[in-house]
Amino acid sequence: MFNMIKNTKFVSTVIITLMLVTHAAKAELPDFTKLVEKHSAAVVNISTKQSSKSDKKLPKLNGEQSEIFDELMKRFLDKDNGSHSPEREASSLGSGFIHSKDGYVVTNYHVIAQADEIIVRLSDRRELAAKLVGVDKRSDVALLKVEADDLPVLETGSSEKLKVGEWVVAIGSPFGFDHSVTAGIVSAKGRSLPSENYVPFIQTDVAINPGNSGGPLFNLKGQVVGINSQIFSRTGGFMGVSFAIPIDVAQRVVEQLKAKGKVSRAWLGVYIQEVTRDLALSFGLKKPMGALIVNVIDEGPAKGILRQGDIVLEFDGKAIKNASALPVVVGSTTLDEDVEIKVRRGGETEILKIRLAELPSEDQAKSSAPKEIEESKENDVLLGMELIDLDDKTKESLDVEKGVVVKSIIGDPAKSAGIESGDLIMMFKGQHIEDLADLNKLSQDIVAGKTYAILILRAGSARFLALKADK
Repeated sequence: MFNMIKNTKFVSTVIITLMLVTHAAKAELPDFTKLVEKHSAAVVNISTKQSSKSDKKLPKLNGEQSEIFDELMKRFLDKDNGSHSPEREASSLGSGFIHSKDGYVVTNYHVIAQADEIIVRLSDRRELAAKLVGVDKRSDVALLKVEADDLPVLETGSSEKLKVGEWVVAIGSPFGFDHSVTAGIVSAKGRSLPSENYVPFIQTDVAINPGNSGGPLFNLKGQVVGINSQIFSRTGGFMGVSFAIPIDVAQRVVEQLKAKGKVSRAWLGVYIQEVTRDLALSFGLKKPMGALIVNVIDEGPAKGILRQGDIVLEFDGKAIKNASALPVVVGSTTLDEDVEIKVRRGGETEILKIRLAELPSEDQAKSSAPKEIEESKENDVLLGMELIDLDDKTKESLDVEKGVVVKSIIGDPAKSAGIESGDLIMMFKGQHIEDLADLNKLSQDIVAGKTYAILILRAGSARFLALKADK
């Protein structure tokens, strides 16, 4: 009898425990149904049409296959022996969301790029022709306008307040499947992508596929915190890494597009690179931080204020943890106002003031590296490099007046530093290099085992490398 009572108590305890665990598990997992029911009506499908000439570049194949393919395509597309270039109609699908009741719609620029016609399909199956209000290629944001009233709109949240690990939801049209819902968490914030300098992306593990671009990313309050934009993939499909444009960035863009049809950004006028561990040592920093200035553009606001070799540690009171953070902070700074910059220069920290100008609409032209370098009678071997002075032809092709050319690499430490034949050495140990004699003089007191920063020009781009002297 005692054993029966004891067993009954045990079973009851197990049941209660399981109920508590189940209840706790349910409490941890969010319910997205109400969010989707309330806000999906403001998410739209976007399709585009464009006319394209058939004489555009065709896929490249190798060897005989290429010749056969080209000949077949030429016969198929050019039946009149080249006298006509027939047009074909291309279309693309993407997503977007309604920003205001009077018909403003937000999406990605790449969704509607080069479109001749843009169609916005609403949740009630209405299809409306959209007018392009404006685009911002740098942030990949576009603003459209459709003729409709009293449309459902989405509430805008704050991407700044978004936390890593927080649940987020995406609604869009992957592969044309309207109003598909996927969910995940925020994996990271402030991500920098190689082709995007002005967007600190939100990284998520939300399933995003072709057609989701331009659609909203929600927090659990049903507020838009981002615009789904890109994925990282080795296959072309979703692999667990997605990127969204922060809504704080997109909102500033949308406001300018709505007001004047274009976006104005501040411009510093410098080229920068990341500070590696070895470069940090060479500049006397305890750890990698800041943005290293490798070149100052003549027409830019930083001319005469910042120098090659400066490391920007703070800009307008905001810490610059890495190089990718600087363009984002600069781009969002108010124009025509003095701002403070904290830099590391010559082993000391300095506070500078600068007034930013508007970023030019076209990229600055870059100089090209010389195709060949004429040998000079004057040459020397130093730090694993055979070096020669600049000749007149090289000066003209590079548009420079001073520096030393690397004729060949013959060993360490130049090889370990990543220096290549044809590089132009412009700075060493924080000093500009006039000629070979100048570089030889600066190299007299180098300390074995110590790392030094060396600035080189390669293929029109300047960069700092960390050169460690031989022991």
